[in-house]
Amino acid sequence: MLVSLNWLREFVPYEGDIQVLGDKLTMLGLELDGITDPFEAVQDIVVGFVAEREPHPESDHLSVCTVDVGGPETLTIVCGAPNVAKGQKVPVALVGTTMPDGTKIKKAKLRGVKSMGMICSERELGFSEDHEGIWVLDDALKVGDKLVDALNLERVVFDFDITPNRADCLSILGFARETALAFDLPLTMPALNLVEGGGNAADVIKILIDDPEYCPLFNGRVIKGVETRKAPDWMRFKLLALGQRPISNIVDVTNYIMFELGQPMHSYDLDLVEDATLRVALAEEGMKFTTLDDVERTLTSNDLLIRDGKRAVGLAGVMGGSNTEMHAGSTNVLLEAAVFRPGTIRKTARRLALPSEASYRFERGVDQQLNRFCIDRAAQLMAETSGGTVLKGVVTNEPRPWQDRSHGYRHKRCMSLLGLDLEPAFAKKVFELEGCTVDDANPDNWTVNSPSHRLDLEREVDLYEEVGRVYGLDRIPAVLPRVSKSLEGVAGTPVYHFIRRVKEWGRGVGLNETINYSFTGSENLDRLHLPAEGRVYIANPLSEEQNVMRTELAPGLLSALKHNLAKGNNHIRLFEVAKQFLRDETSETETREQNRLGLLLYGPRHAEEWPWTHGDADYLDLKGHVEHLLADTLKLEAPVFTLAEGEHPYLEPCVQVAVSGEPVGLMGRVREDMADFYHARKEVWLADFNLDQLREMVDAHRIGFRPLPVFPPSRRDVTVIGPVTLHADAILDTIRSAGVDILESVELVAEFVPQGQDEERNLSFRLTYRSPSKTLKDKQVDKEHQTILDALAKNLPIRF
Repeated sequence: MLVSLNWLREFVPYEGDIQVLGDKLTMLGLELDGITDPFEAVQDIVVGFVAEREPHPESDHLSVCTVDVGGPETLTIVCGAPNVAKGQKVPVALVGTTMPDGTKIKKAKLRGVKSMGMICSERELGFSEDHEGIWVLDDALKVGDKLVDALNLERVVFDFDITPNRADCLSILGFARETALAFDLPLTMPALNLVEGGGNAADVIKILIDDPEYCPLFNGRVIKGVETRKAPDWMRFKLLALGQRPISNIVDVTNYIMFELGQPMHSYDLDLVEDATLRVALAEEGMKFTTLDDVERTLTSNDLLIRDGKRAVGLAGVMGGSNTEMHAGSTNVLLEAAVFRPGTIRKTARRLALPSEASYRFERGVDQQLNRFCIDRAAQLMAETSGGTVLKGVVTNEPRPWQDRSHGYRHKRCMSLLGLDLEPAFAKKVFELEGCTVDDANPDNWTVNSPSHRLDLEREVDLYEEVGRVYGLDRIPAVLPRVSKSLEGVAGTPVYHFIRRVKEWGRGVGLNETINYSFTGSENLDRLHLPAEGRVYIANPLSEEQNVMRTELAPGLLSALKHNLAKGNNHIRLFEVAKQFLRDETSETETREQNRLGLLLYGPRHAEEWPWTHGDADYLDLKGHVEHLLADTLKLEAPVFTLAEGEHPYLEPCVQVAVSGEPVGLMGRVREDMADFYHARKEVWLADFNLDQLREMVDAHRIGFRPLPVFPPSRRDVTVIGPVTLHADAILDTIRSAGVDILESVELVAEFVPQGQDEERNLSFRLTYRSPSKTLKDKQVDKEHQTILDALAKNLPIRF
């Protein structure tokens, strides 16, 4: 937002340092980006006086002028403008001056006559598109003065960043309010000297609103007998300082009011408005409309239009139509000042890629109660600059009048949250300077009514923010709060600590954490055949590819797989800890969130480096990770893996994982056709677990403790030769069920398949024996070990 210092001073009498002003407003939340001189490019142009003008002896269209620029000598300047004449005050670029377009003025000889400068037009100086002749200045200007000083042009313009909630600061008036608040200065509104005449506007035009939800207020005025011409210099110069190109007196007035007071407006040629009617209504799906920039646009049923009696004449809040545009021959004006629903304007402007100064303000909210003052002031300026007559009265349609908003305010609570100790009088003064009304009859709970221009004051906590903001957030001492909490009230594992524990496990076993957006596209969910029921759709999605909250982690993990493959990474080990979102009408937010853990394995089992043998990740790799997490890390009972019943949307096969008889997740291989879409040329193994359920199990699980052994172990190795169809689990179960009390543990240590043998294999196990009360002797260990060997030989088809 650009703010002119001189224009600001018309509202508040600030005479201090400009950097102090910028810093103070920055600390109030209006961040200063920079300070510029908008007319720096013409700072060397001077006011000259054409003392003599003679025709060029060698040309029928050039003139030889003798120009006084306030120096000891006059200058000879050759000029080609047809309107140059003796006795004029004109802008002069002296030799050595750099023009706005980068051209440097040098001594020149034009058809034998020396020229010592240039007499400039408005276009050459960047003041307008007028290039039919030189710029003839006011005769009252002093010869030799710099043009910027003679015309009192703005030399200081602030560039502020405005947060979306501060719609009130999108005008000079808004910044004047903040300046008055910061320096305790009086605020002066522009004088309103509206003179009405002729008939009544209500007899000339009608204003209709189909749905008050989209337009709570629409005001209209009529100005007749106008002359469309160039706006006065004081108005044009102010608009130029803010980067706005002047067009004509009628259009420039609407822009002037928008920058001054924050209310966008639009002027229609009344003679082109059919049936003298303006109606606010939604567009029909697919209809065409040509805006002021002569571009035909295709509309939807969500776009809001301004219509006359037969057709659309404006895209509400965004841009007017070319069919009712003001032109050089226009004599009657229908002036519009309305309030539109911000969300509707925002969607239309974004979809059509048609940002404008008007839509920028409408989509953030405008001051409904100031609307009448704005349209009256605009009508006054139009009449004064065009010679027109303002018809009596304002035609108003306000189906939804402004409702005052009341908020409670507890000063003690405000001080507690801010960490300050200020008197209540300070807070009351802040609210009153901001335009609020304060009822402090109850000293413990005030009633504060916020003004219509402060749409951001919605709750009591917003009032707390205002007190802190005006006091100075930089002045609030940084003190760590005291937190007192008894361990007796702590039950279970906090979600954060549990999730951190799972993430540490993932990184510890060599997986890479991936973080994906919480939203995805419906197409991504449909591709995995995930049900449409339960999806949570986003009201204002960034794009159609991100229009729904994810119902599972699989789409994000597979997209990460595709991205890695595109970058040449084929050894992919991913995990993600994130939430899934499902619609739940019983929830306060109508959405149920659940913490999930996703795992994805793809490519070689080991990095492709010697001495590891090659081989791709498979079911056993994924199963090993799951067992390590559930049993070894979370200390739950050993998981049980069973084929899931029915067909899974994207896993085949699909294995259900259960702990203590309760399903906690699924794992399996991604279907080949789906994996192919993500450019996978090998098997993709994926698992998904309910972390909230696992956390509850961890909290309910009680870990037992026993003393550390004090006597040494005795170990025996045994190699079992058996058919390849015999599972190692069957051998382990037989060993454990042999009834040997001193057997402490047994583990599989090696597998060997003899060359050329495909029916048998050798499995080596290590058995550890230990007594809790004494040191074992070899004779006792050998006896118990033989008992196990006998049990194996008796119950299984094996040999040693």
